[in-house]
Amino acid sequence: MTAPLSIHLQACAKTFADGTRVLEPLDVQIKAGETLVLLGPSGCGKTTTLRLIAGLEQPDAGGKVLFDGVDVTQQSIEARNVGMVFQSYALFPNMSVAENIGYGLRIRKLPAAAQRERVAEMLEMMRIAPLADRSIDQLSGGQRQRVALARALAVRPRALLLDEPLTALDAQLRDTLRVEINQLLRRLAITTIYVTHDQAEAMALGDRIIVMSHGRVAQMGTPHEIYHQPANRYVAGFIGTMNRVQGEYRDGGLFTCPAGRLRWPGAQASGAGELLFRPEDVSIVGEDEPADLVGTVTASLYLGDRTRLIVDLGQAQPLTMDCLARSAPAVGQSVRLQVDPQGLLALAA
Repeated sequence: MTAPLSIHLQACAKTFADGTRVLEPLDVQIKAGETLVLLGPSGCGKTTTLRLIAGLEQPDAGGKVLFDGVDVTQQSIEARNVGMVFQSYALFPNMSVAENIGYGLRIRKLPAAAQRERVAEMLEMMRIAPLADRSIDQLSGGQRQRVALARALAVRPRALLLDEPLTALDAQLRDTLRVEINQLLRRLAITTIYVTHDQAEAMALGDRIIVMSHGRVAQMGTPHEIYHQPANRYVAGFIGTMNRVQGEYRDGGLFTCPAGRLRWPGAQASGAGELLFRPEDVSIVGEDEPADLVGTVTASLYLGDRTRLIVDLGQAQPLTMDCLARSAPAVGQSVRLQVDPQGLLALAA
C-alpha cells in the first residue's frame, strides 16, 4: 500500500442545481492513516461529503479538497487514486471474481504478471481465493462485499472510501464483517472515510466520528468523547440510549423531580431543567440503601446476557436501564434507583 494520506476539506459546501443546499460549509482535517466515520440519518450530508472527497461531486465556489496539502478539487476520482466501495458493491456481473478484482489494474495498464500477482494477493487477504473463478451471481452478500473491498484495495489507493457497505447484509453477517473490516483497516493503516447511519458500526470502526445533522457537523470526536461527552441533545439522543429526567435545579447542587432527587456535580442556575444519563449509569439498590429515584417497572426485555428494564418515573419519558438477567425485578414491582453522578449531563438543545 502507498503511504497514508491526510485530507483537508476547506469551506466545502454543496448546493445542487435545483437550489437545494445539502451541505453547509465544512472544514474537516482527516489525519493520515485514521478511520473517520461520517454518522447520521438519511439526508444529513454524509454521502455528499464522501463524494466530494472522491471527486464525484464538486464543492460550491470557494470550497477546496486538499490531499497532503495539495489542491485536488478539480481532479477526477481516477486522478485522486482513491478506492471506493458502494452499498450496492457495483460489481460487474459478466466478470469472474478475479476479473472484478483486477479491473482497476487493467485500466491502469499494469503489466499482466503484476496484475496476476496483485489479484492473488487480494484474494488471499480477503480469504476468497477458492472463489476466484466464480461469477458474481454465485456469491453470497458477504462474499460480494469481500470482492468489492478487494477490488478497491487492489489499485493501492491513497484513501479508501466506504459508503454504507454493510447495510444490505443480515445482522449476524454485518457483525462478522464489521470485525473483519476493523482488523483489515488497522493492519493496512490506510486513510479511510466510512459512511454509515449505524451507531454500532461507527463506534466499532472509527478512530474519530463526525455526527452530522442537516448538512452540518453536530460534533466531531473519538467514540468515547461522542458517547460520554456529547456536545448537545441531538448527539446524545442519536448515539445510544439516553435517559431524560425533567425537574428543577436548586441551590446546593440538588436536582429534584417527583420521583426523587439527584446530587448534581455541575454548576447550574436554579430553575426548571433536564438531566440526562445513560442506562448503564443506573443501578437498583436495596431498601436499606440511599436511593436517588423511585419508580415502577412497566416492561422487562430479556436480552440473554442482561435484562433491559423500562421504569415509570411519572414523567413523559420512562427510564431505561439494564440489570443482570437472573436478578431482574418483575413487571409492576417498585424499584429504588441510584444514578452515578459522574454520568449526569446537562446539555443545550
